[in-house]
Amino acid sequence: MNAAADLRSTGNLKHLSRPASVHMQDSRRWGVILAGGDGKRLLPLTRRITGDDRPKQFCALTGGETLLKETRRRVARIIPGPQTLLVLTRTHERYYADEVTEVLSSCLLIQPHNHGTALAITYALTRLRQMDPQGLVAFFPSDHHFTNDEAFVVHTDFAFAQAKSHPARVILLGVEPEAPEDSYGWIEPGSPLASESTICISEVSRFWEKPSRRIASRLMRRGCLWNSFVMVGSVGAFINMIRHTLPNLIARFESISATTGLGMEEEGLRGLYLKVPATNFSDEVLVARPSDLAVIRARGLGWSDLGEPGRVFPMLRLKSAAANGKG
Repeated sequence: MNAAADLRSTGNLKHLSRPASVHMQDSRRWGVILAGGDGKRLLPLTRRITGDDRPKQFCALTGGETLLKETRRRVARIIPGPQTLLVLTRTHERYYADEVTEVLSSCLLIQPHNHGTALAITYALTRLRQMDPQGLVAFFPSDHHFTNDEAFVVHTDFAFAQAKSHPARVILLGVEPEAPEDSYGWIEPGSPLASESTICISEVSRFWEKPSRRIASRLMRRGCLWNSFVMVGSVGAFINMIRHTLPNLIARFESISATTGLGMEEEGLRGLYLKVPATNFSDEVLVARPSDLAVIRARGLGWSDLGEPGRVFPMLRLKSAAANGKG
């Protein structure tokens, strides 16, 4: 079977099953969809498609649905809607307003502007700690594409089960690479963790951010994984990592949550986002705390972050081939 067929086939998942220890109606299961990015690298393409400067997550790059709507539909197979938060930015409101009309106001976290993933994630965590301090939470980028949603569901369910079994760790979804990609982040797995599943889970040895093609080829041969930035863990585990790496940032968010009511923090956020630097969660938190992490080897997802036009066009050709094959 060729690679394209393998990505489309759910038959390759017959040996996997959704873990019994975590299920769809788990009241302690939360999701956060990160939808505040500006999508600058893909802007020339999205501007041609839409005629405006909307970020890629608000574009229908793969068909009739926007990437954000695709992400929400995919996540809804794992986490109930009322327990899924959307992190957006006020500056993009004209692009998403019609898309979130049916979302509970308590599930909308509106940033003043995009200021990096660390702020978006910390904002969501401080809100979640008010709502459910013992909860398990998964973070999902809104601008990525998965060819095989069933594989995504199976592996994310497994990540929730492992987060419950390893409450001090954050579980990363590492994608088994198809090529020595030099514009992705890579995860180097460490020692295996005990697991009764056929899905492999390991400690994290280190990260490699956008290595050269030569190094990426070596990483691929060594069994390293693409970093999908899908992460699952307890609210406490995430906050613990941030407290060790960005203590001033978490303190500022905690100050806002302590002095304002739930959902009433807009003025405090504006001041905070003006005072602190834009910060990347991968660079400042994940890279600094590999011992707090574990990584799952995910296969058959057909994943891409669609960050460049060169990734969008092959995906569209694969989608078209799959549709013609079914016909």
